[in-house]
Amino acid sequence: MEIISYIENAKNGDQVAFTYLLDHYWNEVYGFMLKRTENETDSEDITIETFSKAFDKLATYNPEFQFNTWLIAIAKNVHIDLLRKKKSNIFIDITDEEDKQAQNIADSSPSAEDEIITEQNLARLLHFIKELKPHYQEVIQLRYFQEMSYQEIAEQLQEPLSNVKIKLLRAKKLLSEIIQNHR
Repeated sequence: MEIISYIENAKNGDQVAFTYLLDHYWNEVYGFMLKRTENETDSEDITIETFSKAFDKLATYNPEFQFNTWLIAIAKNVHIDLLRKKKSNIFIDITDEEDKQAQNIADSSPSAEDEIITEQNLARLLHFIKELKPHYQEVIQLRYFQEMSYQEIAEQLQEPLSNVKIKLLRAKKLLSEIIQNHR
């Protein structure tokens, strides 16, 4: 079967076609991002996010272009978004010498209020995670709380790597929907 057939089947919700496309293009997208980020974890996260966005927007794919080119374009945008998010989180505009000295002295440890907010947000997130099916809870827990790599998760669960990638992709999407529904 040609790639275009898999794409068409995936557009119609065929999970086998999704799996094939993920397996077929994973290494290309991951390798591209690894060269850009030089960070395995970021590259894995960007690649998962890329496939998530691609599968959500599959209906907009134009077959005049190569599918891998389309995926790489999505990956570049996901990477740019990640860089913007990181930059906005750490950007500090220090202009004069006194401000620089104050910044060096400032206590960067979280205040009691910060810790309470973090705990409340984590408690809400854990509540949302518990709404997922147990196998989705497990991959979220292993990836984000135990910070295991995809390969480590596959070994722990004794499942193929592609299954772990797809399960995590679905878990993140379902979790996002749960959070949106509670807003």
